[in-house]
Amino acid sequence: MATVDIAKKQRDSELLARRALQVQRGAARAAVLGVNDGLVSVLCIILGVAGAQASNHAVLLAGFAGLIAGAISMAAGEWISVKSQVELFQGVLKDLRRLIKNDRELLVEQIADKLSQSGHGDATARKAAAEISQDDDHLSDVYATQIIGINPDELGSPWIAAGSSFALFTLGALAPLMPWFMSGGVTAVIWSISLTALASLVVGGYVARTSGKSIPYGALRQFLIVLFAAVVTYGVGVLFGVATA
Repeated sequence: MATVDIAKKQRDSELLARRALQVQRGAARAAVLGVNDGLVSVLCIILGVAGAQASNHAVLLAGFAGLIAGAISMAAGEWISVKSQVELFQGVLKDLRRLIKNDRELLVEQIADKLSQSGHGDATARKAAAEISQDDDHLSDVYATQIIGINPDELGSPWIAAGSSFALFTLGALAPLMPWFMSGGVTAVIWSISLTALASLVVGGYVARTSGKSIPYGALRQFLIVLFAAVVTYGVGVLFGVATA
């Protein structure tokens, strides 16, 4: 029984570490933004065009164009964002290397203080800090992780963020777009809103669960965002259609 409990705790710890790693790499944020943007933005495009009494072909064309443009835009934006973040982190680490050469004693003292604050005895903390300082690479890694809060081995991946954004924007966009391949008019509008709302409940609940928040609250919040967007854009489309009729 004790062995099972230890194994479970180890799995929980590894899962927590993987979640934190996904956040730092940018993949988690890109995934959430990608699927949410795909759901809401393509639904808004579709309902705006449908509300203006456009043909089914025009709605499909606008929705598909929104899917392609949005997926590429999200991927490019995330790539640039995470790439910039990585370069900024690399600049900080480069400055840290320079500081190691110019003021090693200050860094060692700060590491010792950090270890003391973590519960180590002063003598133990200072001895450990002195041992860490024997190697420049080790000193840089420990200082970056413990003092600055940067893991030099996991600065983030622009390509993972871009790929996640592209794939999940496309996946989210398919929910409001798919009904228009099989029907049209009011029926397709209802199905677009329904599928997008259902997907938003799932996404909102998942995000709330992984962040330790209330699942019903997270799901309802996302649902209301989609509902508001649907009402506004369809209404604008109707008004625009009437004005140009």
